[in-house]
Amino acid sequence: MPITRAANTLTNFGGTASLTPLLGAFIADSFAGRFWTITVASVIYQIGMISLTLSAILPNLRPPPCENGQICQQANMGQLAILYISLLLTAIGSGGIRPCVVAFGADQFDETDEKQKTSTWKFFNWYYFCMGVSMLVAVTVIVYIQDNIGWGWGLGVPSIAMAVSIVAFVFGYPLYRNMDPSGSPFTRLVQVCVAAYKKRNLPMVSDANMLYENEELDASISIAGRLMHTKQMKFLDKAAIVTEEDYAKSRSKPNLWRLNTVHRVEELKSLLRMGPIWASGILLFTAYVQQNTFSLQQAKTMDRHLTKSFQIPAGSMSVFTLTSMLATIVFYDRVFVPITRRFTGVERGVSFLSRMGIGFTISILATFIAGFMEIKRKNVAFAHGLADKPHETIPIMVFWLVPQYSLHGVAEAFMSIGHLEFLYDQAPESMRSTAAALFWMAISAGNYMSTLLVTLVHKFSQGKDGSNWLPDDNLNKGRLEYFYWMITLLQVLNLVYYLFCAKFYTFKPLEIAHKVDHKDHEVELGTHV
Repeated sequence: MPITRAANTLTNFGGTASLTPLLGAFIADSFAGRFWTITVASVIYQIGMISLTLSAILPNLRPPPCENGQICQQANMGQLAILYISLLLTAIGSGGIRPCVVAFGADQFDETDEKQKTSTWKFFNWYYFCMGVSMLVAVTVIVYIQDNIGWGWGLGVPSIAMAVSIVAFVFGYPLYRNMDPSGSPFTRLVQVCVAAYKKRNLPMVSDANMLYENEELDASISIAGRLMHTKQMKFLDKAAIVTEEDYAKSRSKPNLWRLNTVHRVEELKSLLRMGPIWASGILLFTAYVQQNTFSLQQAKTMDRHLTKSFQIPAGSMSVFTLTSMLATIVFYDRVFVPITRRFTGVERGVSFLSRMGIGFTISILATFIAGFMEIKRKNVAFAHGLADKPHETIPIMVFWLVPQYSLHGVAEAFMSIGHLEFLYDQAPESMRSTAAALFWMAISAGNYMSTLLVTLVHKFSQGKDGSNWLPDDNLNKGRLEYFYWMITLLQVLNLVYYLFCAKFYTFKPLEIAHKVDHKDHEVELGTHV
């Protein structure tokens, strides 16, 4: 495919695979539960991997390989259909796996036990660490197999590994702590909106204690504690105002399309408050995915030899991102947290909002440096008369790209894990799968944002002489550095936006056994009404 089309295809697939978790989260939280959602989704994913492997093995399902200097034959419609169906199945499977695995793992810790509760944030670090190790194997061992043995084994090995993981996961069923689904969270959110709209003309009560509470009704969705009333978005509080029409039923089970409890109203408020912080993560993922598109194209043109007979596959350059991410996670958990805890008094060292802010700053530095690395690469190409030879290797070591790859890894260790912590911690208890899905939705939006930016830049930077910031066939004639710096500028604006949102963010107040857990400290309460 042309470079821009290939980049957009990749980011579109990544976006779709990160969007389907919302559907998986809905199924898990509503009726299926996390274990069965993961199991069924894994089987669907496995079918997609087998189909993808077969498309690489059977000659009729793929275009013939192209030799150096030869114009590659593009896949026909039938071959593309097989490819896209395979990718779609893996995207659907991802939809059930991604939002549920991290939430299911965190479910194994009892939040009512203080010792276990403090271990949850460590779980997120090590969950991400294990995921990073698996990706490291993918971009080294698997990419090496793909480049040197063939795509059949290159896709077959992950397919076999996936099959083994499904069997291992299912056999562990007796060991798991399974949380029962508590009904559709989306239905509850809509019910609050409808009830608030129906009572929009009612005057607001003077005392929040007069708003409707029903511990029995909320029992299944507030095992760790009920959400307490907050003063923001008071128009939603009208959904909890008890009228004469509601009073007769309010003692048993009310009509939830007219009357909702404070806890249910606060569930919606929590999600709305999380929205601006969640959205700030999109641009970081937009910057991050460039490593798999244009940074990869840069690496392909550079000298990747470690010895005369061995060169680093371009697809393995993300090993520097992953190793820096893994090293940062270990450093964060073993060094950074113990030191900062002494100064802040916070169990996790710094709040997840501070952790995200650090990640945003490092990501800005990564894309800023990337622009200068591209100028360096092109200068060498011009100096050696290779500007018009896109398939020739430029005599500059690929290690010039290591700083941008590594900084993206450090940024991800701070921001992505902080983002995941924030969403899980601040989401209502019954919507933990949905919270994890929001994390993947931010990645999805970042991929689609990249597609949009690439498409617009490619269209509007087109010169009358055929020049383009992002050319289809020769990166040496482009202005990729301008594209990187445009993303840098967008990230700077995004950081300002994030700092504003973080400053005014209200943490969810949670009632736990006569205590309110607010942010990272607890306050003793008196009696409860």
